[in-house]
Amino acid sequence: MAATTQPILKINEIYLSLQGESTYAGLPCVFVRLTGCSLRCSWCDTAYAFHEGEEQGLEKILERVGSFGVKLVELTGGEPLEQEGAYPLMEALLKKGYRVLLETSGAVDLSRVPREVVKIMDIKCPGSAEESRNLWGNLELLVPGQDEIKFVIADHFDYGYAKKVIHDKQLAGKFTLLFSAAHENLRPSDLAEWITADRLPVRMQLQMHKYIWPDDTKGR
Repeated sequence: MAATTQPILKINEIYLSLQGESTYAGLPCVFVRLTGCSLRCSWCDTAYAFHEGEEQGLEKILERVGSFGVKLVELTGGEPLEQEGAYPLMEALLKKGYRVLLETSGAVDLSRVPREVVKIMDIKCPGSAEESRNLWGNLELLVPGQDEIKFVIADHFDYGYAKKVIHDKQLAGKFTLLFSAAHENLRPSDLAEWITADRLPVRMQLQMHKYIWPDDTKGR
């Protein structure tokens, strides 16, 4: 019988930290950062993941993840779904009993992502310069009550755009809606005031890790 070829992924880093965003914020989490992303968001803070990384087999990745002894794992990037190996990796993690989170740009079709994976999907606002990459059909592939939608807000125009999307797509009450102030672009206090003034049914979040560790710290 021919040997089965295991998937190979290009990995930027695998590390243990605190989850800094989403409804899982504050929990210890193992991050698997995959290399590569075809988007170039204006406020991107992980440009080092566009190209840097080394190829690793699936078993090596699973061994590294398992060494931390934590059952919450997030695939992030870059854009993890741009690597074919991300799909068998998610399946393998689920089979091993991990709670799997997927941080994704919303620009890649989600139809092959296992239902049990918690998808934290961006909707790109105009300030990102990648608004045209939103795949609106992905909204039909999200699991209500499980998956989360994130808007990174760079200014008041982005805020108005996000409000309109929530209204037009009838997202309130179906998914957790996350609003983040683009780091160093928008004061969190301004975003907080807009949300409260409008009584908007969203969860404002701060990128916790950026307040704990310096901006140039990798592996956090």
